[in-house]
Amino acid sequence: MKWLVILGLVALSECIVKIPLTKIKTTQGAIREKQLLGKFLDEQSHSLSQNSDPDQKFSSHRLRNFQNIVYFGNITIGTPPQEFQVNFDTGSSDLWVPSVDCRSPSCSTHKRFNPQKSTTFQRLDQKIELIYGSGSMKGVLGRDTIQIGDLVITNQIFGLSQNQSSGVLEQVPYDGILGLAYPNLAVRGTTPVFDNLKNHKIISEPVFAFYLSSRPGNISTVMFGGVDHTYHKGKLQWVPVTQASFWQVAMSSMTINGKVVGCSHGCQAIVDTGTSLLVGPTHLVTDILKLINPKPMLDDQQVLPCDVVNSLPTLLLTINGIVYPVPPDYYVQRLTQEICFLSFQGGTETNHFGTSENWILGDVFLRLYFSVYDRGNNRIGLAPAA
Repeated sequence: MKWLVILGLVALSECIVKIPLTKIKTTQGAIREKQLLGKFLDEQSHSLSQNSDPDQKFSSHRLRNFQNIVYFGNITIGTPPQEFQVNFDTGSSDLWVPSVDCRSPSCSTHKRFNPQKSTTFQRLDQKIELIYGSGSMKGVLGRDTIQIGDLVITNQIFGLSQNQSSGVLEQVPYDGILGLAYPNLAVRGTTPVFDNLKNHKIISEPVFAFYLSSRPGNISTVMFGGVDHTYHKGKLQWVPVTQASFWQVAMSSMTINGKVVGCSHGCQAIVDTGTSLLVGPTHLVTDILKLINPKPMLDDQQVLPCDVVNSLPTLLLTINGIVYPVPPDYYVQRLTQEICFLSFQGGTETNHFGTSENWILGDVFLRLYFSVYDRGNNRIGLAPAA
């Protein structure tokens, strides 16, 4: 899950809109509560240019970056606009924010949408319940104008939470979630934000991309309608989506020091910006933690002294014939000056993805690799982040 973001702009149908994101460090407790941040609700083609049009305009706000693992951006809802910070999440498909009618503690700590202050709001007589790995919400559907940078969608259906679970949703600094997965994961009868951008030709190409900064001074960004290739090194490697619901791809192996530690007979992986960790089957994650951290601190297999990080092995993921290294600097998070945390989590066996072994590649992976989500060709592009 994520933290604070400010909005970048640029639009019109022939331009790319970029939303700069920022991240903030979480505590060990918050990391633990986010165990399965991915949301488990239950080839035709256009041509995607390999180079950005030099005439396209870009606008972004430089933000201070902290050593962290969470990313957010701003959107507005209603007329006049009410501003919210949302988690741009490739692991779910719905947009929702808290409502002024919500009295849950997790709503009181966030901005709440007031329908009576929007002249374009329409209430819909449909109740909803959304369940995530990090919590749940119950509420109603409404319809209003949504703006992301200069991109404007009228009559967008979205959720207004009237009751939210405590825990992670109470602690995180973002207000709501903007899902970017496929429409079959959305509430029945609704059209997700990105599909409306695509269907109404508000964007020039049916793609979006993420650059998640890993160093202070860089700008984390989500861009819509095209790709700014200055954010990655080398050529994008395209991976077919195996099931058009989550952004799900085939992964052929996971190794550490030449030893196969997962995906020994092939497996499926969900690329999820809404998940902070690398998540997999509990028994395999347990073995990986024992291999990486044979002498844990505080009787916790995920906790280790920071002075050993440089000696830890690199995890190698093979996807569509390409090896993607994940070095310890990326799968280890610093909790204090001396105590570090291994960003692996078990639990995917409790969800139903249709295969026997499944992994979620969260921000640990995506901080390393610039990612492009191409709905026109049902594929994901990956390249080392610049």
